[in-house]
Amino acid sequence: MPSADAKLVPGLYVVATPIGNLGDITLRALDVLRGVDRIACEDTRQTQKLLNHFEIDKPTVSCHEHNERTRAAELMESMKAGKAIALVSDAGTPGVSDPGAWLVRESIAAGVPVFPIPGANAAISALVASGLPADEFHFYGFLPEKAGARRTRLENLAAERREKPQTLIFYEAPHRILDTLADLESVFGAALRVAVARELSKVHEEFLRGTVAGVREQLAGRDRMRGEITLLMEAPARMDAPGAGQGAAAAHEKIADRVGRMQAELGMDEKEALKRLARELGRSKSELYRELQRERATKR
Repeated sequence: MPSADAKLVPGLYVVATPIGNLGDITLRALDVLRGVDRIACEDTRQTQKLLNHFEIDKPTVSCHEHNERTRAAELMESMKAGKAIALVSDAGTPGVSDPGAWLVRESIAAGVPVFPIPGANAAISALVASGLPADEFHFYGFLPEKAGARRTRLENLAAERREKPQTLIFYEAPHRILDTLADLESVFGAALRVAVARELSKVHEEFLRGTVAGVREQLAGRDRMRGEITLLMEAPARMDAPGAGQGAAAAHEKIADRVGRMQAELGMDEKEALKRLARELGRSKSELYRELQRERATKR
């Protein structure tokens, strides 16, 4: 391992920082922060707390979602001139639901070396302690804030083809977690296995594991939710996607059969199944409801 005085190769060093417990920073990350010429930060005030704790005296510059594209040009010139720049976010790994991805892409395009300095990440930390499948997982960052867009996103995920159960990982704000859990229960069913990881690596770290209905009930009894949240769910295997690859047979399939399948496989009630089917077919829900009633009347 290089000493603190070792000269770093010019380029961009993407440095993961602790997500709560300062003891989680790596020795390599500390060496890099001591060895670079400048540190690009999501928030210089937040990073300065980390630097002060480890007695690191380096100049910092802001590089956040509002100025990353303009700041990139300045940082690129410095690196081309032989400088080593560290990129950090407020917590965790830059570029993962945090600023940094643009600067990394621009650096690569300009031929500037990019060095990943691994460390803390909330999604991976939550996954390995969740009890959910970890051999294949998908990280989606934050779900949409608006209820309708969030619901549509989850419905699209529910319809995706999966040969085996997979863990889906999201970040969520504490004031939205109950609404998101309610949407998960409605789209995937009350028996969906989930894990809610809160305040990872901090003093009040907490995991809630179980069915989405059970976890939602636990959280609903609290006066207030605080802290950063990672939400994980075990998406069930799904060999077919409604309306996909079914050709003419799907076009002539009865509405009652399709609604029944959605209710059985996704745990939806009839109203939600009709709403989703209407979107898939590009028809009105009332039209499908009338057709459903006609099919049922014919069976009598």
